[in-house]
Amino acid sequence: MSEKKSSIVFMGTPEYAAKILRALAEAKFEIAAVFTQPDKPVGRKQILTPSEVKIYAQQHLPAAPIFQPVSLKDEAIAAQIKELKPDFIVVAAYGKILPQAVLDIAPCINLHASILPKYRGASPIQSAILAGEKQTGVTAMLMDAGLDTGDMLDFDYTPCEDKTAAQLFDELGDLAGELIVRVLLNFANLKPLKQDDAQATHCKKIVKSDGLFGFEQSAEQIYNKFRALTPWPGIYLASGLKILELELLRESSARKFERAGEILSVDKLGFYVACGKGTVKIAKVQEPGKKPVDASAYLNGKRLGVGDIAS
Repeated sequence: MSEKKSSIVFMGTPEYAAKILRALAEAKFEIAAVFTQPDKPVGRKQILTPSEVKIYAQQHLPAAPIFQPVSLKDEAIAAQIKELKPDFIVVAAYGKILPQAVLDIAPCINLHASILPKYRGASPIQSAILAGEKQTGVTAMLMDAGLDTGDMLDFDYTPCEDKTAAQLFDELGDLAGELIVRVLLNFANLKPLKQDDAQATHCKKIVKSDGLFGFEQSAEQIYNKFRALTPWPGIYLASGLKILELELLRESSARKFERAGEILSVDKLGFYVACGKGTVKIAKVQEPGKKPVDASAYLNGKRLGVGDIAS
């Protein structure tokens, strides 16, 4: 007779979290309940849209009740969770603070998408890319009242050079799913490791204005910004011109140019721009209120060529 798997209350919202919930379900853990953010209006028509976690739970976990509270601070919610008698509360990109009353119910394990104590906070994946990290990963940690400050249980690592935030969200969701199954099955044998607060770094929520850049920055900084902030909020110049496809020319990374933003050469696939240091190649752009176009169409429309400043 197989050993009964632990009962889990799961809290999460985006696709990253849905992958973790799927891993728990496929490993035959009992999902006692699912908590996710309330449905949100999306797009121009503001259509009320459920989270990826809610969609997964509705399709694959018909027996698990789904809760979408505006806040967890209501004492009735803590009482409701307590009544479920979970062995663990698993949290992944939920987007809400867990009050002490919830933290006290059962061990709360968070799957944070960085190697803690680096990049505590709301945007660990984007922040690791922006900082030019060569490696990132996922930390399984016991939650406490602080922001990503709890004792660490286990890690999974992956290289992040040349990967976009979208690729890393996808990859780290899969890694986190494997990690939480391993942690829960081995929980009794794990020795929690305290974080070294002296090594901690913090990251804020990404906002639209973070996408603004200028060619006076180094090519590597621009490339990292492009990888971190595509598709949202994207990167754009002060003119509002959005860069949709961009490459870093590594062989020119040490070269300094007198005129940042100068178009150095043009070919069928794009145009090459001098940065404060190094060169980037731009293949597709979008002007405010217009459709995306390839680089040659943009240059022709603006009558720009070699020697001109891209703007």
